Amino acid sequence: MVDEIVNRVVDSGNEPPGFELPLLLLAGFRTLIEALHAELARQGHAQARPVHGFTLQAIGTAGATASEVGRRLGVSKQAAGKTIDRLEKLGYVTRASDDRDARRKLVRLTDRGLDLLARSAAIFDDLRAQWVRTLGADRVREIESALRAVTPAGIWRLDTPAWFSS
Repeated sequence: MVDEIVNRVVDSGNEPPGFELPLLLLAGFRTLIEALHAELARQGHAQARPVHGFTLQAIGTAGATASEVGRRLGVSKQAAGKTIDRLEKLGYVTRASDDRDARRKLVRLTDRGLDLLARSAAIFDDLRAQWVRTLGADRVREIESALRAVTPAGIWRLDTPAWFSS
């Protein structure tokens, strides 16, 4: 039911409304990502953005072409190229000819890009530990287990930025 005065949905029963679950999940995700980026900024990566992390993961340690990055992210080659351009300006990636095929340009992570990913992983571990301190280890494991049970295999998809922008 919608409360006309404040234009919000109000509880009309004992169970929370169905739309609340995805919003809570999104809020949890956003809380973690915002905390990650605040800490990354303190550690010297102030210009890093969430899409940059997805893109660095899509490039991987072996490198990738802009077309491959676009496919992995679910965006066009041009959109991937624009993000890669920004990452190159920030010093996270470099472009070079592929040793096996000079026609291909590979994007590779720089030491700075690898540092960003390593710091991100460590910060995520710290953030999870904060959740454990707040909620308890058993409860956090239960949340993780429950989410694994209701999400499809292959949750490590990188095309989230494209999904949100569609």
